[in-house]
Amino acid sequence: MRGYLLRVCFSLLATAGVSAAAEPPQVTLEIKDYATMPITGVLDGKGQVNGLLSRVNFLREEPGGGKGRLFVNDLNGPLYILDKNSRKLTTYLDFNGRDGHNGIFHKLTYETGYANGFINFIFDPDYAHNGKFYTIHLEDPELPGSSLPDNTSVPGFKTSGYTVSSAIPTPGAIQREAVLIEWTDTNISNSTFEGTARELIRVQLNGRTHPMGDFIFNPAAGPGDTDWRVMYISCGDGGSGETMTAIRSNPQRLDTLVGKILRIVPALEEHKDSSTVSENGQYRIPNDNPFVSQDGARKEIWASGLRNPSRLSWDDRLIADVIGLHTWETVVFIHKGANYGYSLREGNQALGPDNKTGSLPEDDKIPVRINDTATAGMVVPTYPVAQYAHAKGGGDAVGSGFVYRGKAIPALRGKYLFGDISTGNLWYIDYKEMLAADDGDPHTMAAMHEVKVLWSKPAGGSELYGSMAPITESVYHARGGTARGLPGSALVSGGRSDIHLCVDADGELYILSKSDGVIRAVVGATGK
Repeated sequence: MRGYLLRVCFSLLATAGVSAAAEPPQVTLEIKDYATMPITGVLDGKGQVNGLLSRVNFLREEPGGGKGRLFVNDLNGPLYILDKNSRKLTTYLDFNGRDGHNGIFHKLTYETGYANGFINFIFDPDYAHNGKFYTIHLEDPELPGSSLPDNTSVPGFKTSGYTVSSAIPTPGAIQREAVLIEWTDTNISNSTFEGTARELIRVQLNGRTHPMGDFIFNPAAGPGDTDWRVMYISCGDGGSGETMTAIRSNPQRLDTLVGKILRIVPALEEHKDSSTVSENGQYRIPNDNPFVSQDGARKEIWASGLRNPSRLSWDDRLIADVIGLHTWETVVFIHKGANYGYSLREGNQALGPDNKTGSLPEDDKIPVRINDTATAGMVVPTYPVAQYAHAKGGGDAVGSGFVYRGKAIPALRGKYLFGDISTGNLWYIDYKEMLAADDGDPHTMAAMHEVKVLWSKPAGGSELYGSMAPITESVYHARGGTARGLPGSALVSGGRSDIHLCVDADGELYILSKSDGVIRAVVGATGK
């Protein structure tokens, strides 16, 4: 109990961050229901994930052309098109070909693990001209059937020539494989897929958690720039870093891709003079990646030592929200070649082999680990710019965040908005304080400020809440959910509001919830 109280006290000190001369402004988000997604889970609230009504995971606006279409994926398989004007939903693709489902992939695993199934999608920066987009999904290699796609439900999908690549190995027993695919739609003017696909990367994962979770392109890069169409990928550690076995070091090992940020060029025709073709011949690796000259290291690695960097965003630099183990949820800036310490660090504390956190050593260095035996010198870990504890007022798992650069809500400009997945708590951080906290001192943290929520109820009237949880719980029950509280499990919250923030092409914010399957638009905010 004494150790727990010390950690909570430490949390309050850490999240207090830099002192301010005046009381920070109170921010209240005004939100309104935007779209209700089809129920793909179950109503009885049973099971780790299926009790969540609709496992909506990402929302992205189709770039170019001004057609006003949002794409939304559900971990259980579907990729929807959501028309911004009519709010009409159309199923564009369905990845679930399991257990009688009429989808594309027969080995899709979606029923266990919070981030399982059809994880993510993103559009190529030149999508308006080339029709390319990318997806990540998980497969169970032990399931019967082929890993080749089945185009029965997508007759316009030409599968001839599609090949399954050899999985990039990860030390230890394997339960899952993450698969990154490039799709080329030859007619982006309609709502059906017609074209081809090719598998870029297949990565082995030790467990059912912490998968390859997000990817992003540098939004400031244009044609001719060194970062144009260069993809940054977050790959979780597959649960390896919290084990008491030899695979605990996987997030640190440079001979494996798990627990890393990766950087690749998906298009083989791009950057030919400044990159090399990958071992499987499906993508290119930039020559300026930090470990291309390190013997034994994977050349795709951009940064290492991360547990579950499940969400990425980009302002003037790359930001990752990293889900922690037992103590800290963190926000970090991703730097070239940086090591974020896991599984030797969690947040700004040392992490012992018993998974308990403690003070940093006086000589704060860790070995640069190439494989299970070889090292190449020492490095000082890179620490978060913000963090919060697994305690009341904090939460269980950090969700997504964005620096608001939209135009509709001036009160939010220059603020990093983010939330906790399970509790539904929301915060903002002044982005300039995040930049100041990126000073190499593990104890410097940007101050987090609580955000309240004013919900415009569908039946009329508005009500103010301290988090998203009461809203999602009420709608979960209104849609037929029968769990006593929120479905799912979480230590701090008891149930999962299961929220994520997303932005459209104009930088305007939306809040997704898996528990009630509703997308809500942030339509205003008060505060300065």
